[in-house]
Amino acid sequence: MKKPQPAADPAAPPGAGLPEPALAAEAIAQVLQPLARLMIDHGLQLPSMVEMLKKALVDEAGKTYGLAGKGSSDTRISLLTGVHRKDVKRLAEAPVSTALASPMVSVAASVVARWISEPRFLNADQSARALARTPTRGRAGEPDFTTLVAEVSRDVGARAVLDELARLGVVDLREDGYVALKSTAFVPHEGLSESFHFFAANVGDHLSAVAHNLAPDRSGPLMLDQSAFSQDLSPEQAVQLQLQARRLWASALQQFLQTATVAEQRSEGAEGARHRIRFGVYFHDTLQAADPADPAAPAELPTATAPRKNKRKPAC
Repeated sequence: MKKPQPAADPAAPPGAGLPEPALAAEAIAQVLQPLARLMIDHGLQLPSMVEMLKKALVDEAGKTYGLAGKGSSDTRISLLTGVHRKDVKRLAEAPVSTALASPMVSVAASVVARWISEPRFLNADQSARALARTPTRGRAGEPDFTTLVAEVSRDVGARAVLDELARLGVVDLREDGYVALKSTAFVPHEGLSESFHFFAANVGDHLSAVAHNLAPDRSGPLMLDQSAFSQDLSPEQAVQLQLQARRLWASALQQFLQTATVAEQRSEGAEGARHRIRFGVYFHDTLQAADPADPAAPAELPTATAPRKNKRKPAC
């Protein structure tokens, strides 16, 4: 059995190296799994994400890999990224689009909007009335869900829209064949905007630290990027470890903020470049496969595997 590998020395001198596309692809494939889940949960589809990835490649190539004093030509950016040269200029000048919702989400939202605003689909108290799934399941003359969807879009079937609304938790599918709209339908969760903001900041900075550490031409010391993991835990013990992790973070946070306050005071009036830092922590709990070596197990990427008797393992 392999023993845990020692953490890399942050003071180790940088050295030139060659890119490792195969290793990078293997790691990125695992990173993409939770990203794909996030995309599906929030209605982002492949075409819009491909456009975002192209723009990120163009922007990063122009910003980070420009020639000294010259920047980067469209041809050089195209060679670095694989983005077609005709797209480079367009993407370099284009803002990040915010209209990225999938067609299904757009249709579903339009269906709900019509449901809560069209008098035919409302009760006397102006609440959304329950609708029969199809005309044959309702009473004669009653509006039904299939008709509602058809009035919004002829391109998407009523069943597909109903499945999406049910997945989003927007409707109740009743046993009598009717569909009821929940009162909180399409109302943003409290604090959701802030949660996405911190997701972008925290995960973005973490990945930036990883990219720095793995850069073939890295300059400067390694940035902190370590974790510890444990396995073969009962649900109760997993909960206890999460509580312990929160307690440890609260203590570390207080100490770190005190030090950061002093650092900010000492930095006042100092000349030269200014740095922004982020120090964070996370806790992840998931079911593991019966066989930890099973490739179908939840994607975890520890640095090494230790003997079973020593389950608490540091991972780089």
